[in-house]
Amino acid sequence: MESPSHSCFPSYSYPAYLLTELAGDVLFGGHRSFRSDATACIARLAPPLQVFGKENIPSSGPCLLTFNHYSRPDFNAWWIGLAVASQLPMDAHFVMTDELTSPGKRYSPGGMPFSRWLLKGVARVYGFTSMPPMPPREKDVEARARSVREVLSFAERTNNPVICLAPEGADMPGGRLTYPPSGAGRFMVRLAGKGLKVIPVGVWEQDGCLCVSFGPAYELTLPGPLSSDEKDRTAAKVVMDNIARLLPSHLRGEFQ
Repeated sequence: MESPSHSCFPSYSYPAYLLTELAGDVLFGGHRSFRSDATACIARLAPPLQVFGKENIPSSGPCLLTFNHYSRPDFNAWWIGLAVASQLPMDAHFVMTDELTSPGKRYSPGGMPFSRWLLKGVARVYGFTSMPPMPPREKDVEARARSVREVLSFAERTNNPVICLAPEGADMPGGRLTYPPSGAGRFMVRLAGKGLKVIPVGVWEQDGCLCVSFGPAYELTLPGPLSSDEKDRTAAKVVMDNIARLLPSHLRGEFQ
């Protein structure tokens, strides 16, 4: 696939009611269906969302959907989640950041506390798990471990769980794939150990369209014996290799 023209991107917009209703639910404790809201947003895309690999979209769980954290200037990463969720026949459990760090921005120090409040509220409204931002910070060790336990608990207590996450967890230069932070591979292995098959998903922009591609499900099993670090790195590579196969070559990074 060729590199997209950077002078032509989709038109992204939201239904007039959605942001107002979402703000009210964050403030007053409401609950919403992310799939329904995602479908309403994606329906407004111009040109329409381009979907590939429809035959690989799961009809039910248990499964773990892993997708790239595509980024570019002026592109809001939540459109990745909206694109994925809009194609699923069920509501999924997303693992999302609990803070927008915005490094280098003048408003960053003042904006971080507000973003923590807002994103934790959004996670509660949709029933998601929020996790400290990437790259990992020493002060977040306990909070990150707590979030991991929450996701694992969700997988255990839910019939046919469908969990969605971006292993990289942060914007990468040029939107190119890179290795997830330490621990992400082991986390995904633990989820796979609970019976979740892994479904790779690639999201990118091309020819003026937002594109999403679903790959075939696979079992995340590793050869043994491996040390903890080897298991982490090996699992991460397997997951990212599968995502890379769905992306244009210029976005695959070191996973060519």
